[in-house]
Amino acid sequence: MDILKQLQSQTEQVEVLHLKSESTTVEYEANKLKTSKVEQTQGMAVRVVRKGRLGFAASSDEKAENKLMTNALESAAYGDEIPIQFPAPQPAPVVATYDQKLAEFPIPRLVEIGQEILDLLLPVDPEARINVTLKRGVTEMTLRNQAGTDITFNRSPFSIDTEISSIHGDDILILFDMTGTTLWDENYLDFAYRLAEKLEMAKKITTIRSGHMPVLFSPSSLVLGLPLMEGLDGKNVFTGISPLAGKVGEKLFDSKVSVIDDATLDGRFNSAPYDAEGVPHQRNAFIENGVLKGFYYDLKTAAQSGVESTGNGARGLFFPPNPATTNLIIGAGETQLADIIAGMDEGLLVEDVLGLGQGNIISGAFSNPISLGFKIEKGEIVGRVKDVSIAGNVYDLLKNVTAVSHETQWVYTSLNMPYVLMADMNVVGKA
Repeated sequence: MDILKQLQSQTEQVEVLHLKSESTTVEYEANKLKTSKVEQTQGMAVRVVRKGRLGFAASSDEKAENKLMTNALESAAYGDEIPIQFPAPQPAPVVATYDQKLAEFPIPRLVEIGQEILDLLLPVDPEARINVTLKRGVTEMTLRNQAGTDITFNRSPFSIDTEISSIHGDDILILFDMTGTTLWDENYLDFAYRLAEKLEMAKKITTIRSGHMPVLFSPSSLVLGLPLMEGLDGKNVFTGISPLAGKVGEKLFDSKVSVIDDATLDGRFNSAPYDAEGVPHQRNAFIENGVLKGFYYDLKTAAQSGVESTGNGARGLFFPPNPATTNLIIGAGETQLADIIAGMDEGLLVEDVLGLGQGNIISGAFSNPISLGFKIEKGEIVGRVKDVSIAGNVYDLLKNVTAVSHETQWVYTSLNMPYVLMADMNVVGKA
């Protein structure tokens, strides 16, 4: 039975997604190999538009087609009334996202890489407890719709997550980093070297005064990146909760601030030729030299907003598409990081904060204790600070940026950021 043809006679529009995935996971816990497992999933998801209303159903049993069709049609009876249009066939960029070497990565090799990470980090702090999760996968997505779109593409995502807990008396330090790719990268340990450097630097503890001073945000801090991701979300813009809504074309930020989303980069973790709705991926500029250019949309939020999808529809088997960034890039600056640090007489380098995602992120406001930060004195990093907090509003801070580093880092698999210096922020230390 061709479920697409069956539903075409009963609906105005229909989309059928087949998703297959296989993943192999190796986990180390507290410095020891804990487990390895192989998982396979596959299934079908259907979206229909019937009498102008959108319906959705999914199943991991691809033989249960009659039930799947019935569920999709019943869902549409009570679904959103949205002028959505499933896309006609369109050419997509050629993007390398599948590597046979990664697809066939054996468990012993994953175990070996995990041990390499432990061998790199433990000499820095032999008492540390380190958790490592390595996952390699193969995914195949096939999508067809009544407009004639019929696409299939494969990806080979590979990721490594590492968490370090270092406890010495009442001093508790937790570090985290991760890397991700879809093409084998011989520099797969670069993120672990960064962790080792931070772990070594954190051994020396110093104090910092309360007051106003320069604050340098590292790429891993997410203090600046996460609110921007939420503010640029087309769903948040449509519902009116984004502070950026209605401001396209306005210069809202410092000219040093540019933000793009690009899923056409070979080998990046979220790259692909098409998004999960069959819309070709493209390079989208959302902020250009401080000027707001637009937002990211999937088909539904684009239809609600009266614009075109930006190719940012993301989905899983059992949940319908939503807008999501792919590879988000905050543009590099012209100043070398060493020069930024050298020019700071007294200041703070923020590597990570606690509880960032637990507040009102979309407003841009934050008030967080620092989980990892370093004092900069007379142009040098002199030690780790404890019991220090910072507060501010991202949208206000980004109006006046002192410097943006030329160096950038990929962090959390799909965010590329530079170091960003703010000349004057309130820093509160323990009395």
